[in-house]
Amino acid sequence: MAREEEQSGNSKTVSSSSSSSAAAAKVKPARSQGNKQRAEVSDTGESQGDIPMEKIREKRERVGLLKGGEGDLNYDSDSNDETYEAPLLQAAATAKKSWFGRSKKGAVVTRGKMYKKTGVSKCAICIGVTGGVVLLAAVIAGGGVMVLGRKPVVKSEGWYPTPPGGQLSTWQSSYQKAHTLVSKLSLPAKVNLTTGTGWSQGFCVGNTAPAYTLDGSEVLFPGLCLQDGPLGLRFTDNATAWPAGITVGATWNRELMRERGRLHGKEARGKGVNVILGPAMGPLGRMPAGGRNWEGFGADPWLQGVAAAETIIGIQSEGVIATAKHYIFNEQEHFRQANEWSLAQALSANVDDRTLHELYLWPFAESVKAGVGSIMCSYQQSNNTYSCGNSKLLNGILKDELGFQGFVQSDWLAERNGVGAVLSGLDMTMPGDGVKWADGISLLGPELTKAVLNTTVPLERLNDMVTRIVAAYFQVNQDKHFGIDKNPPNFSSWTNEKIGLIHYGSGEGVKGVVNKFVQVQEDHGDVARKIAAEAAVLVKNEDGILPLKRGDVWKGKKVGIYGEDAGPGKGPNFCKDRGCNQGTLASGWGSGAVEFPYLVTPLAALTAAFNSTPAEYSETSPELTSILTNTQFDDISTSAVSQDLCLVFINSDAGEGFIENLGVKGDRNDLFAQKSGDKLVLTVADKCKNTVVVIHSVGPIVVEKWVDHKNVKAIIYAHLPGQESGNALVDVLFGDVNPSGKMPYTVGKKLEDYGPGAKVLYYPNGIIPQQDFSEGLYVDYRWFDKQDISPRYEFGFGLSYTTFTLHNPQIRLPTPLSSLSPLPAPPPPLLPAPTYPTEIPPTSEALFPENFPPRIKRYIYPYITDATKIIKAPYSSYPKDYTTKRPRSQAGGGEGGNPALYEDVIAVVSVEVENAGAVKGKEVVQLYVGMPGGVVDPLGNKVDFPVRVLRGFEKVDVDVVGGGKGSGRRKVEFRLRRRDLSYWCVVRQNWVLPVEREGGFTVWVGSSSRRLPVVLKF
Repeated sequence: MAREEEQSGNSKTVSSSSSSSAAAAKVKPARSQGNKQRAEVSDTGESQGDIPMEKIREKRERVGLLKGGEGDLNYDSDSNDETYEAPLLQAAATAKKSWFGRSKKGAVVTRGKMYKKTGVSKCAICIGVTGGVVLLAAVIAGGGVMVLGRKPVVKSEGWYPTPPGGQLSTWQSSYQKAHTLVSKLSLPAKVNLTTGTGWSQGFCVGNTAPAYTLDGSEVLFPGLCLQDGPLGLRFTDNATAWPAGITVGATWNRELMRERGRLHGKEARGKGVNVILGPAMGPLGRMPAGGRNWEGFGADPWLQGVAAAETIIGIQSEGVIATAKHYIFNEQEHFRQANEWSLAQALSANVDDRTLHELYLWPFAESVKAGVGSIMCSYQQSNNTYSCGNSKLLNGILKDELGFQGFVQSDWLAERNGVGAVLSGLDMTMPGDGVKWADGISLLGPELTKAVLNTTVPLERLNDMVTRIVAAYFQVNQDKHFGIDKNPPNFSSWTNEKIGLIHYGSGEGVKGVVNKFVQVQEDHGDVARKIAAEAAVLVKNEDGILPLKRGDVWKGKKVGIYGEDAGPGKGPNFCKDRGCNQGTLASGWGSGAVEFPYLVTPLAALTAAFNSTPAEYSETSPELTSILTNTQFDDISTSAVSQDLCLVFINSDAGEGFIENLGVKGDRNDLFAQKSGDKLVLTVADKCKNTVVVIHSVGPIVVEKWVDHKNVKAIIYAHLPGQESGNALVDVLFGDVNPSGKMPYTVGKKLEDYGPGAKVLYYPNGIIPQQDFSEGLYVDYRWFDKQDISPRYEFGFGLSYTTFTLHNPQIRLPTPLSSLSPLPAPPPPLLPAPTYPTEIPPTSEALFPENFPPRIKRYIYPYITDATKIIKAPYSSYPKDYTTKRPRSQAGGGEGGNPALYEDVIAVVSVEVENAGAVKGKEVVQLYVGMPGGVVDPLGNKVDFPVRVLRGFEKVDVDVVGGGKGSGRRKVEFRLRRRDLSYWCVVRQNWVLPVEREGGFTVWVGSSSRRLPVVLKF
């Protein structure tokens, strides 16, 4: 989510009162529309307020699609149509991957239009007439090349209509309650639930207005508060700044993943937040320099899926709706959003069907299986259709195949048209404003009201949108925790003052208590500290330099602490949205960051640790020296030569693309330590014989310049540890916590090792930048394995202060493979979906009520001002095949897909873990699967597989032999589901278990993706 608007002052760290959520809905300010109602016209229909129907028909026939009504606010004419079908997300005629195609002989499809083949693409011609000359000059000046002659592209397949919610038993009760409530709602009340009130028009980053009875006398459903984000509550006070997602992933600890989610949800409920905008599982981490990788849990779909599911279960157990984001393919910040990079259109991520299912969709499927209430669609285009208007991804994949029962919300301003997005499966637009921040002009709101009245949007689609939102509310029991005015937001995202504007975005109006400064942290810092400590990955430890000892060993000794990353800098909240790399790094930047209630720096914690020895050693603490800069090399060198131990702190920062710092525009420019970090390490190591390096980073840092230096004795990747950073690090350094973190990504020796698909597209290769995911399934360790490239530190790697060994591996097949069907059982029957009266409401119902209070400036209302502008003629020009009844996906039938994929246990693997060392510790036992050889699809094409893929892990605490009852060994068991052992067949459009094939399955068990002493076959 992007937040580019200024907040008039400092970053927010306060809370708010809710004195007027009712007023917000009742006093819903209308935007000025002049003498005409704006007409919504898109590729899927029009709200025929101003444009004669015959003109619209003529335009459709001329260009093959519908464009904007009175302006450019409602439709993205170049890239958000689905006029031509692409083979990418449907069954292909062959198994060959391709995202380029022809529509007919002699013509090519380019962004939904047909052009004669020429030597220069249509994009090249567009440059001169759309201001592209300026962009081209900028690219050339920056050393880039604009690729104008690339092959034409085809678009994602259209998939209509939206499957209705309420057809699965797991949500049956919630949908029954929702049906009862929605049946009472008027048309404007329904629209209110689907449209945000506008940027900063409520206390939260996203707000919907309450749903009133038609006469305004009673609130039937409360307004909702949606708040960032994945690692805490943005723009609030007295809340925890948790370790980032990548840090949580590095723990490989399911219990901590769930507990962090639960406490995050508890804090949200305490602040009056209905919907947390997290967790993030997109980006997956295709590009190691991707700006927002740190918000997710690691560069593997199975790890991401487990962490996301545990987080969601934790959040929603506290009565707060979780949001799985960003759906989907949002793998880089450059060009991810229209108009953010001097380009009118966002980048298109072009991905084939199998890669979608086995890689990027996997964690979203696990999130749906976990019951997630909301999913946020991403900014960029997917196969040349904007993700929030991509009917194949929203209707076909998410709501049909995965059986998603909650609601789809847009990322903030990610919706690029109105009617088209609604018909494609979008249920809620955020923050309500359509194309520009805080202008009060929505693509839904009154436009949706008009579209329903003239049947451009079928009434049943609106009813489904609203029912999904209300059902999610009931599914997590918000009627008990929130209810009508029971627990409104008690903080303001926009000011730190106690008293402020109720509708900050209006710049005027009623004032009241907006911040109550409610303390919700309790003892959550203890859990944050535990997560950060368990996430620390020890990758080098020579001569037993760690753990550090306490006591008289330090008598007369000197310890040097070097690097800006060790200290406080100008304070943790110095830059808005943490958008600068200064002081110790504990979070990335952007909407996923939060305000720190405090931040324990490494320097502060180390100082306390070295000076907190027992009384008998009070005079034996070492002499501490710190130089908290990276570039005073002469001073650092002079200091380091006299130290007995040197601790060097380096980092690398990144974040969301709307912020630039140190030349980093969201995505990192490389994989090296920032701010001369490598030179800092070498300066210290050249003089200090015992050097320990601590790395805080948003992702992999290449360490080849100094990793083999004879004086670099230990290295710790501490990731982004949150508010308890220093304390958690000290726990590991001194052995109070035995390090058990494992790498959630691969650390290569150079960027090129990750493959061509791992490189960020820094310069546009067309008016609509095209990014082809041509590496397919081979991301991170899968690429390293396929190419037999030796990484510096492999995925899943991490050392301990003890030693673990594996014993007695066993495998059991509950059912012989020969008895199993390659395909899962047919999906179970669906329940009937809720139904409502189909009669279109009278136009008078949609008008501003008489005696309506003064309208709030730039606030988005659902009402219209002129009923005479609504054309009542039945609308019939819906997208192609809109009324065609589609067969159910055989891969569907339950939350997350066909229940058999999760319920069928194909194999059970067990192994015993022994602690062969001298201290108690935790080990992450990892299981990887290799698929059989010789697999072919029904067309006879060979199916390629990665060498191995992660399919299980368990973290176990193992005492040393003789340490107590049952100590020394722990048994670990893995249950391999049908889903874990199947591949996605693009021909069958289903998951296929390759039984009775050459070589069978191979199972590896060990401590990382390349340290796998146990090998089993079946």
